[in-house]
This record gives sequence, structure tokens and C-alpha cells, in this order.
Amino acid sequence: MLDTNIILYLLSGEDTLVPLLEDKKLYISFITQLEILGFKGITTKEQNKIQQFLSECIVIDINPVIKNFAIDLRRRYNLKLPDSIVIATALYLNTPIISADKDYRKVKEIDLIYFSK
Repeated sequence: MLDTNIILYLLSGEDTLVPLLEDKKLYISFITQLEILGFKGITTKEQNKIQQFLSECIVIDINPVIKNFAIDLRRRYNLKLPDSIVIATALYLNTPIISADKDYRKVKEIDLIYFSK
């Protein structure tokens, strides 16, 4: 599962991530899709590049299980709502999540692959 910051790194040419993700199913939360496409001032060229990348990912929409996980995570760890939903989605899928967000490290329930440049 990819967090928004990882997609931004990939799209900006961060090659160190490529071997980690090759030949893997790439999941993202609908929140990540909204965040990455919702940047103010995004150009048509950037949007097309993002859309191409997202077409290779499986986008997971919210469901009652993810909602309950997100509520619990937000209460326990005082996370921002989007982060709670992204982490809850990884828990729902029972899959590792790769992120550069330091706040994710405090969540004990996830299998986090923490990326730092």
C-alpha cells in the first residue's frame, strides 16, 4: 500500500523505491487518489502523468470496516483524518504500507515500511 508521499517521490524520479515496488500489486486509498489529484495548480501534463501511474494501482474505497478502523486509530493515536483512513485501509487489506510520514511510526498495528531520503 502506497502513501501519497511515496507516489510523489516516485513521480519526481526517486529511483531507490522502484526495486521495492517492482512486480507488486500496488494499492492506494481513495484518500491518496484525492490528495494527489487535488493539488492546487496541477498542470495537465502532471495530471496525465499521475493518472497513468494511478491506472497501475488498485484504488480501495471506504467501507464500514475501514471506517471503524479509522475511527479507532484517530482516537488512539490522534492522527489526521486522511492518515487514519489510509492506515485503516492498509489494516483492512492486511498489507504493508510504505510511507515517509513520521506519524505512521507510532501506530503499532501496521506493517510499516518507513522511507526516508
